[in-house]
Amino acid sequence: MRRLRSILLAILLLGLLWWWLVPSAGLRIEDGSILELELAGSYTETAEASLAARVLGTPGQPFVSLLSELAKAERDDRIGAVILRIQPLEIGWAKAQELRSAIASLSERGKRTLAYLEFMAISANLEYFVASAADEVWLAPAARTPVMGLAAQYLFLGGLWEKLGIEIEVERIGRYKSAVESIAGREMSDASREMANALLDSVDRSFVSGIAESRGLAESTIRDAIAAGAVEPEAMKKWGLIEGVMHRDELEAHLGQGEILEGSDYAAVDPLDVNFDPVARFALIYGTGNVVTGEGSVSPDGTPVLASDTVSDAIALAVEDSEIDAIIFRVDSPGGSPLASDIVWRAGELAKDAGKPFIVSMSDVAASGGYYVATGADAVVASPASITGSIGVFTLRPVIAGALDKLDVGYESLVRAPHADLQISTKPLSAGSRERLKAEVESIYELFLERVAEGRSLSRDDVHAVAQGRVWTGEQAAAAGLVDVLGGLRTAVIEGKKRLDFEEDADVTLVLFPPPKTLIEQLNDTLQGVRVALTPELSLPAAVSDAQHWLDVLAQGTPVARLPFALEID
Repeated sequence: MRRLRSILLAILLLGLLWWWLVPSAGLRIEDGSILELELAGSYTETAEASLAARVLGTPGQPFVSLLSELAKAERDDRIGAVILRIQPLEIGWAKAQELRSAIASLSERGKRTLAYLEFMAISANLEYFVASAADEVWLAPAARTPVMGLAAQYLFLGGLWEKLGIEIEVERIGRYKSAVESIAGREMSDASREMANALLDSVDRSFVSGIAESRGLAESTIRDAIAAGAVEPEAMKKWGLIEGVMHRDELEAHLGQGEILEGSDYAAVDPLDVNFDPVARFALIYGTGNVVTGEGSVSPDGTPVLASDTVSDAIALAVEDSEIDAIIFRVDSPGGSPLASDIVWRAGELAKDAGKPFIVSMSDVAASGGYYVATGADAVVASPASITGSIGVFTLRPVIAGALDKLDVGYESLVRAPHADLQISTKPLSAGSRERLKAEVESIYELFLERVAEGRSLSRDDVHAVAQGRVWTGEQAAAAGLVDVLGGLRTAVIEGKKRLDFEEDADVTLVLFPPPKTLIEQLNDTLQGVRVALTPELSLPAAVSDAQHWLDVLAQGTPVARLPFALEID
């Protein structure tokens, strides 16, 4: 009996694994079917949602999976229309632009596209921006999703450290490297204000012009509609922002007699069923999160990291694989360690030396160290709203003597060399040590300029003119010579095909490097993630909690190449 129970248990477990891992077969799709897809929540720049994320209830669908489903529907002659049920999206403006392009491609292939907004929010700028790419935009009767216009907010933590008795010593290269202001300052400098306004203006232009083009309206009309503050659906319809209001069942009836096909079912459709015939295989390698040295894919708190050894090894494996024809490096990173960035940069150089096209595709953010790793690519592709550039270096050094005094903690320090006080956190640096630290920061900055100049075929001075820590949108970076082509992942793949003399519409297979983790590896990550999830945390404003990541990055007291602020435009 014990043996029988073991056999039955094994069969049950195998059945559950089969049900979980293998998509359902035998799906029959009628001609003229209506595909219904839900766009909601976060979309990650990773190969797959980790088991840890699924267990903790915050998986985030891989963005490439969503793009793949839209591309599959685009070429599926059995699909007559696509309903996009749009709920709150936790993505950046670059991903939003890629989604708009994918929706527009559906329309170009003769699919009728309808966006259906069914949520309530004070402002739904980004969600409406995505929705407006569809042929028709409809609201649920009780939905209130006004287009309020864009805004950006910055916090400055200098006063907080002062109250705690902590002094922040700063060394930076670049007048726009404003991290020192958000962390150590009290207000925005003129240079930072110039940069912040330029970024907001660039995204705002894309926002308004994109809506105007899709809706067939003048940009002035869109700005007037935003200024009017239309909240009620009837007011939005009056301005031409939506077609009207319908319940979901009414919307489905509005499309006619086509069979409704759920997105979860459509995911089981094999690309071969829609005449997918690849002529090449491209490696898809992700560089997501803070740039750090060593191996790994997630930090202790469960967020992705761009680990130098893991990413550079993946690039090397793709170079060695004779079945891989080109490499697409998808970057979504605010930067971090200059050393780690240089290690990944070198791996890209070796890929090019081996003769394989090495194409970078920038997601929402590829700045500072995230730009460093991209600078030597055969082609750098960014969406107009990608946040990039930020070519600069800085270091922050806390002096905690005041805090210790407040806590009545005694301290003393002894040194045996002129610059050994760089390792002491209880007193300000001597003049000589400050010069020593400044020299280190300048040295790293010069290496950064050298890498960019070499990769972009520019002079050192030309790079310096657009560097100095300044952050650009992809649109601005292209004008400054830092980006080659504007577009998303699909555009990056096309760039790879061009370098192999394939037609733009030729099919290629994207192969994940490194391969997805084994179940045992995911279980190990899950246990780590669960431990983190059970750790109590204070509920702090996002800009304040982001300081924890700064402290992690600066833990060794070394200079960093990182985006100077946590930028979020709503």
